[in-house]
Amino acid sequence: MAGIEGKMTILAMDTATLVSSVAVATEERVLAELTAETRFTHSETLVPNIDEVLRLADTKREELSAVAVSLGPGSFTGLRIGLAAAKAIAYALSIPLIGVPTLEALAAAFPSPGALIAPLIDAQKGNAYFALYRSEGNGLVCEKEVVVASPQEIVDAIVEEKLPVTLAGDFARKLVTKGVELPGNATLAPITHIMPRAALVAARAIIRLENGEGKSPMELEPIYVRRSEAEVLWEKRHKETEEKS
Repeated sequence: MAGIEGKMTILAMDTATLVSSVAVATEERVLAELTAETRFTHSETLVPNIDEVLRLADTKREELSAVAVSLGPGSFTGLRIGLAAAKAIAYALSIPLIGVPTLEALAAAFPSPGALIAPLIDAQKGNAYFALYRSEGNGLVCEKEVVVASPQEIVDAIVEEKLPVTLAGDFARKLVTKGVELPGNATLAPITHIMPRAALVAARAIIRLENGEGKSPMELEPIYVRRSEAEVLWEKRHKETEEKS
């Protein structure tokens, strides 16, 4: 397997939200990371950011062992752009492609044994993609599988927990700005940890790669959880057309 000085070298990217994050990492350290939330779209920034982070890491594409990508849930467009880029690079280099759930990568930023992490990604229409993870040793245990939930449902779920809960992700910040009263056992993640980071995607991907979980570029699909608005509108219009005919 390719790599730098015998180490696994991962190119990782996260485009599941408005944040664009790209990193190069090995098992031992993050060589370079570029994370930005700007007015530019992922289609404008992702490829230049990949080139720049490889330059900063002093790493050639041929030295990569694998490519990792955040699989969602999240922005449908962002996920498709990230996965397309990851597939193209992995296919061109004939190296494994590893998908990491976005909420899992967010939770990986908080390695506090026994504590709970509630990653929250905006699902539009006032709802969030919500899950609960528990940090255990060097790993994560999923206590509650990802669902689409309203702010009240999120608060109710946290109230039921006896352990401290850390909220992360773009919707966690929205809860506070909307004036939602958080339960006493809930804490908002600091600004340095609240948003997705490709370095965390890389860290989770390395674990999967060590367990032999890398896939070929043709096999990986995004995690959507719900259908896109375009699909819902198409189905509605198609049904209305059938009823009129």
